[in-house]
Amino acid sequence: MNDRFSLAGRVALITGGGTGIGRGSALVLAEHGADVVLTGRRREPLESTAKEIAALGRRSLAIPADVTDPQACRGLVDRVTEEFGRLDILVNCAGGAETKPVKAWADDEFDQVIALNFGAVWHLSRAASVPMLAQRKGAIVNISSRASLLAMPQAAPYGAAKAAVNNLTGSMAAAWTRKGIRVNGIAVGAVRAATLLDDLARYDIDPDTLGATNASGRLGEPDEIGYGVLFFASDASSFCSGQTLSIHGGPGPAGV
Repeated sequence: MNDRFSLAGRVALITGGGTGIGRGSALVLAEHGADVVLTGRRREPLESTAKEIAALGRRSLAIPADVTDPQACRGLVDRVTEEFGRLDILVNCAGGAETKPVKAWADDEFDQVIALNFGAVWHLSRAASVPMLAQRKGAIVNISSRASLLAMPQAAPYGAAKAAVNNLTGSMAAAWTRKGIRVNGIAVGAVRAATLLDDLARYDIDPDTLGATNASGRLGEPDEIGYGVLFFASDASSFCSGQTLSIHGGPGPAGV
């Protein structure tokens, strides 16, 4: 039987691949046959995840890089194709921001949030499109956020950046799908990852209290997002492009 979820023979590049959703996605893709290149700013968590992938019998490479730098993005893609000969899947997962009131953001802090959560997606997707267009096949998965769809004054720059990612997902899909590259996104809800837990701790908020606000009554786990990434990265979604899927535990009592 043809397994449309199989990623055998494919190479994935995942930003923010050392921790949280990036790590969870990397392990799911590796479990389904992909070789995985991990990138992010900190070498130690990347190498730790790379060892986990190797234990699954797949090739993995950890390449520290600043994905907000266009030149670094181009160099990263070049390194992947030099090492593996191809690039089939890009998962734009690097992101995040602290929460604070709209007036509390300094100009440089705002710029950094936009650069990481939107600029990195723009730069790396364009770089990755070069080998994908040459192959006439590829899949790009952008990790967005439910904050992109809601009015969240405590996360205004982050939500705006992720809303831009949603729009870019559709625009790149319109540009590239007929040339073989599908582009989709996932708007995630509250997931049990260090960035979220650290932010909740700063405000003395119980993670379980936040989790109780969705229909599932709990926080999501990184691998639960990873299976959504698998769907979009694999041939299981061969007729799907330009979509942003919400994975957030379902609408809670407030209907969001």
